[in-house]
Amino acid sequence: MTNFSKILIANRGEIAVRVISTAKAMGYRTVAVYSEADATALHVQMADQAVLIGAPAVNESYLVAEKLIDAAERTGADAIHPGYGFLSENANFAQLCAQHNITFIGPSAEAIELMGSKRLSKIAMLEAGVPCIPGYQGAEQSDQCLLREADKIGFPLMIKASAGGGGRGMRLVFDPNEVAAALKSARSEALSAFANGELILERAVMQPRHIEIQIFADNAGNTVYLGERDCSIQRRHQKVVEEAPSPFVDENLRQKMGTAAVNAAKACNYAGAGTVEFLVDSDGQFYFLEMNTRLQVEHPVTELITGLDLVAWQLKVAAGEQLPLTQQQVKLNGHAMEVRLYAEDPSNNFMPQTGEALTWQLPEQDGVRIDHGICQGQTISPHYDPMLAKIITFGENRQEARRKLICTVEDTVLLGVNNNKRFLSNILKHEVFAQGQATTAFIEQHFADDCSLHAGQTSIKTQAIAAILMHEQASKKTAASDELLSLQNGIAIPWHYVLTNDSEEYALKLEIDNSTAPSFTVSSATESITLEIVEIGKTRLKYLHNNILESIPFVFNQQALFIDAEFGNSCFENITHAPVSAKEKTGSGKIQAPMDGAIVEVMTRTGQQVSKGESIVVLEAMKMEHTIKADIDGVIESIHTSAGEQVKNKQLLVTIANNNNDQ
Repeated sequence: MTNFSKILIANRGEIAVRVISTAKAMGYRTVAVYSEADATALHVQMADQAVLIGAPAVNESYLVAEKLIDAAERTGADAIHPGYGFLSENANFAQLCAQHNITFIGPSAEAIELMGSKRLSKIAMLEAGVPCIPGYQGAEQSDQCLLREADKIGFPLMIKASAGGGGRGMRLVFDPNEVAAALKSARSEALSAFANGELILERAVMQPRHIEIQIFADNAGNTVYLGERDCSIQRRHQKVVEEAPSPFVDENLRQKMGTAAVNAAKACNYAGAGTVEFLVDSDGQFYFLEMNTRLQVEHPVTELITGLDLVAWQLKVAAGEQLPLTQQQVKLNGHAMEVRLYAEDPSNNFMPQTGEALTWQLPEQDGVRIDHGICQGQTISPHYDPMLAKIITFGENRQEARRKLICTVEDTVLLGVNNNKRFLSNILKHEVFAQGQATTAFIEQHFADDCSLHAGQTSIKTQAIAAILMHEQASKKTAASDELLSLQNGIAIPWHYVLTNDSEEYALKLEIDNSTAPSFTVSSATESITLEIVEIGKTRLKYLHNNILESIPFVFNQQALFIDAEFGNSCFENITHAPVSAKEKTGSGKIQAPMDGAIVEVMTRTGQQVSKGESIVVLEAMKMEHTIKADIDGVIESIHTSAGEQVKNKQLLVTIANNNNDQ
């Protein structure tokens, strides 16, 4: 047996909160670590002790193994739980823990090293008889070699970073002429994310299901599988919806895949929690994808259908105990679904978002679980993954779990930061998903035209609500009216407002009728709507529309108004009295950073001719690379940044002189 009493959680956000919760319930003391950006984070507040480990950048804090070991020794922590991401699959970190007599709550360094490499793990799986996708996983990594092997494998071709996951360093290529550029891009992203530019090549399996098996092993040689999770709905190879069990898998296929997963674990003398991921074609043929030597983001759905606490199992195995159940004792009940709430804008190519979480409200009901690490008022920074929370529901069957998840997603309120709430809700409502027919091609084949993926006109109802709330806010500041809903007779003189939302301007006329109940008629140039106001609270507006009572959350932040409207977090500003400025219908040539981040590459030079849509700068933010393009045809007049520089949102990067000289 291994005795430990205090656990340092070498992570942040929701997974740190998750581990702290179980560790405390089992009687362990806990230590949080945090960067300067996370000083007020929830995981810091929950732990018994917390240690500042550096600046916001991960390579100065959460990825510095020596700082984590030092924090453990200073606080007397004799075990470290790595969570997921960061150093959770870093063999050197696991070895460093052992050297300092600190229990690493995870598999051995040898297993991590083997399975953490897509190249080496695939070789091991082939030797163990686990089905694998044809491809190249050789040690020779020159571009020339990879280009030759790509031609041999054929197209479509998948390029993958050998280290890490989460879709980073992964590229799908259909055209042989695009392989060289894809190799360069994938290697660059892999180096940035995992400090390892090694790549593998595989023949792309089109429209498969992504199904993974949760395995658990102890140090006595016992290994079990805890059913499967279907993670087929993905965007940029990152999971969007996860569920257990899979609507595609029957008991026969489950047993075959479970047995293969157990064999994969035994091939590397595995101990602890792990996940073996497979691609499964329409005929039920499955192929090894990778093994994650850690707890998965989506582990809650397995916990809900098995009734088990997987973090508790991790702690028991790390302490030298045997698995609590045998394979025959594992039972699956009901159905669970999970989605990931991200700080991103689906209508703007999923651009990561930053800002302050002004309102954070979570629904509470049976069968609902929300894992998160957010505090209201917390700043969402560009330094970390944009995932904010996991919303999970459980039902007696798949449709019940799906219905609950739709309502829970829609009832979760996050204002101040754009997010993917509507995108998630629309996926869950889609008929193909509802029928359990979704593959990894779902978004491209069935969802590409969804309204959540495209900027749209704000509805007249939302415009009206914004105008009413702006009017109420303004009236509080004027001597003309002590209250918006003061008693009046007849219809007042119309008020005129100009509001902005997502770069669009809305000229509105607002008329108030207090002859019976207070009602507002708001008109644009083309349509109008009348709303009867029931109550304006501090954070929620209640109103009648067509005799139907509805309510909507809102919050003011100085002059900005945030509403949880049809596009999720909608921000309005009142520019009625702002100076008139000509609205640009074309690009300005002033290329600004779309968010805080670090410049990876400047792809142009002063004096160079560029075309609208041409890539000119690569920016890294929230662990992903984003290409910034020219917004006009012209000549590069000046460059205001360079590779490696940290830049702020809206910071000027490049100036382009218009070819027509009409700026």
